[in-house]
Amino acid sequence: MLVKRNPILPNIFDELLRDLSIESNQISKFRTPAVNIIETEKYFIVSLAAPGLTKKDFNIDIEDNILTISTQKNIEKDEKKEIFILKEYNFDTFKRSFNLPKDVVDIDKVSATYKNGELIISISKQEIIKETAKLIEVK
Repeated sequence: MLVKRNPILPNIFDELLRDLSIESNQISKFRTPAVNIIETEKYFIVSLAAPGLTKKDFNIDIEDNILTISTQKNIEKDEKKEIFILKEYNFDTFKRSFNLPKDVVDIDKVSATYKNGELIISISKQEIIKETAKLIEVK
């Protein structure tokens, strides 16, 4: 059966796929979640957008001043054969690493929470002991 398309009303999926042409170097950005890093007076806050995961999927590690966030999720095969037109978030496996400033963070005071598709890691800064003036007596 031959279907003639109306040139005035183009197929919406044709336009969608044409607009979403992805170069090979752009594909990796879809496989790695976006991150925001905020510095306050007392903390560094790392916020990572990773929808569709659970708390158990994350591995968070700090070693030699490098914060590493990774996941290794086993995908169960579903009997349904879904065809994705576009699948931008697929964080089954990823690894992101960030250099932390030396002698600034307190790795004993790190916490992580995952809620509503966002992983938030709070890293405390070490307290800096301020030197006070000291009078030295000459003997």
